[in-house]
Amino acid sequence: MAGEVWQLKSGSWKWAVDSAILAAGLVRDVVTEAVSINCGPPHTPPMLKLLMSEGVAAARQIESPQQAYERLHALDAGAEMWVFGYASLIWRPEFEFAERRMALAYGWHRALRMRSRVNRGTPQTPGLVFALLRGGACRGFAYRMHAHSAKADIERLWAREMPNPVYEPRLLPLRTSQGQVLALAFTLNRRSDACLPRLDDKKLLDILRQAEGRYGTTLDYLVQTCAALREHQLFDSEIERQVALARRHGLV
Repeated sequence: MAGEVWQLKSGSWKWAVDSAILAAGLVRDVVTEAVSINCGPPHTPPMLKLLMSEGVAAARQIESPQQAYERLHALDAGAEMWVFGYASLIWRPEFEFAERRMALAYGWHRALRMRSRVNRGTPQTPGLVFALLRGGACRGFAYRMHAHSAKADIERLWAREMPNPVYEPRLLPLRTSQGQVLALAFTLNRRSDACLPRLDDKKLLDILRQAEGRYGTTLDYLVQTCAALREHQLFDSEIERQVALARRHGLV
């Protein structure tokens, strides 16, 4: 992946960033803001360090809660742990947080396309859950964890979100009104067997009628996510369409 090399100035320092890298993740604003800080090696802005160290717009997949901390502190030794909520974490976080901010993830979008065989379905009747897929942008919430309980909370969250190793957890740069943060986010590779193509309405309705797992039905999950997004004025047109489809067929 090669493109035009951009020379970005930060005080007396200049940074070379490949334009193709920026385009792949749609994080031009992140880089622009990061390099506006008047600093250079060894005080590289964490957001720019993330881009430079990984060679792509988002960090590599994280394999465990412990690795999340190791990766975060390798980028910024004093950083606090943040988590990005874009679906059920908006209405059912199940952890106490020190701070919550509305946040925007560039280069990723929310989609009801991940097969669920545990949480919202079974192996015999799989359901669906939301995942972050590459492309576009996604609004949600960034949660700053309490320092004293963050490790235990992340381990519990990991167990909840990863009953099977399907999601690809990553540290993603998020934009908030108070500045950029790096947050743990649960993404999905389009090449994963658990990533379904966009379903036609008939197949979606069949899943909404039948699928139920340990946390309830796919239908309830969809409806509650839609309601939570509306409550916070984070409207998602595709989710609104899916809920309207369920309502027209008497499911809601």
